[in-house]
Amino acid sequence: MATYQFLERPSPFVSGNSEALIVHALTPAELEEGRPSAAAVAFARSAGFKAEAVSLLLLQGADGAVAGALFGLGAEPDPFITAKLARALPPGAWRIEATALAPEQVALGFGLGGYSFDTYRTPKPIEAFLALPDGVDADALNRQLAAVFLARDLVNTPTNDMGPERLEAVFRALGSHYGATVSSIVGEDLLTANFPLVHTVGRASAEAPRLLEMRWGRTGARKVTLVGKGVCFDTGGLDIKPPSSMLLMKKDMGGAANVLALALMIMDAGLDLDLRVLVPAVENSISASAFRPGDIYRSRKGLTVQIDNTDAEGRLVLADALAYADEETPDLMIDMATLTGAARVALGPDVPPFFTDDEDLALALAAASRAESDPIWRLPLFKGYEKDLRTRVADLTNAPSGGMAGSITAALFLKRFVANAKSWAHFDIYAWSPAEKPQTPVGGEAQAIRALYRHIASLA
Repeated sequence: MATYQFLERPSPFVSGNSEALIVHALTPAELEEGRPSAAAVAFARSAGFKAEAVSLLLLQGADGAVAGALFGLGAEPDPFITAKLARALPPGAWRIEATALAPEQVALGFGLGGYSFDTYRTPKPIEAFLALPDGVDADALNRQLAAVFLARDLVNTPTNDMGPERLEAVFRALGSHYGATVSSIVGEDLLTANFPLVHTVGRASAEAPRLLEMRWGRTGARKVTLVGKGVCFDTGGLDIKPPSSMLLMKKDMGGAANVLALALMIMDAGLDLDLRVLVPAVENSISASAFRPGDIYRSRKGLTVQIDNTDAEGRLVLADALAYADEETPDLMIDMATLTGAARVALGPDVPPFFTDDEDLALALAAASRAESDPIWRLPLFKGYEKDLRTRVADLTNAPSGGMAGSITAALFLKRFVANAKSWAHFDIYAWSPAEKPQTPVGGEAQAIRALYRHIASLA
């Protein structure tokens, strides 16, 4: 497992469970059935414990010491509800017995609950550790936790410490750890190398825009290409956002954070793939050199784009990156981006929509989502809305008027830059949890990557 700056955390798991105290994780129905024992149930009733979700009752031994615990799952348990135990249990080794949850869910939930973003404050260490259930793969669990925590850390880091230069440093550190080849095209060299839209969006920033590229794996294996939107901060450009809308714009590189996390899992597992990762890393700033509403630019693919809103910049940098990725005809191409508010209106913050015209891929991703309890939902690439991308003087507009179906029209825009890939899917993620959940504090979040990893691993 990677151990560079963002992942220097101890594993929450211990081997062996002979000395571990038991947490009996129960639904209300199981408590009514008399589990785990008549004495424990009698004590629970006297203490008012009803196995409601995330309720915890410590059990006392004859010597007065803690001898175990009861933990409420509620009637319909969240699959990762055991996350609450990571910080609620007293120090020591614990074993969780839960018939209503799969062992992998018990362990992953516990591990996810140990996350906190402590870069700018004194850490609060986790002192409770989990003895892994029999048959659960510790390496696989630690790999998932490393990936999720990397995505969260990257998104949570403010832009003064996570601009394009710093994002490149993290990108290079990850590639170096796994022996990947990493390169970048920076500043004016983007124009020479024919990445005009990446340059256009990022040229107003004090930090030069750049196109980051990582290659890893076996030449000749199945080609999997990941593309992540790396807008490290988005002012909206000259179509400036109001202050309230700018507060979370450090997370506008959430697509890049999530593809890096997914790449970590792929490389750490040593999957037999030919992996390529592309991140256009920019800051959409305001200065005398900022691009303007009404400007028209030619993309890498040759299509011209009229700028009808400088706040619709993510699709511009992705357009050049997707066209570049598409030139090598990957077997599977995935792009991830915090692209539209319309996606949040449609599905909320916790369910990322995805778009693909590959029916087999859509079915496979849906199955992986269910298996991993990692929610995603397919929205249509409805051809009837392609007319909204038309403009009188250019091939495409970056911001269709009318304000309807914004997530779909954005996906249709991106699709115009994908022609050769054998299979492609676009994920419009939020990369942020606005409310605390058992496994997720408020802040940056990994979305869809566990489902994507499950599917990609099946291709290796």
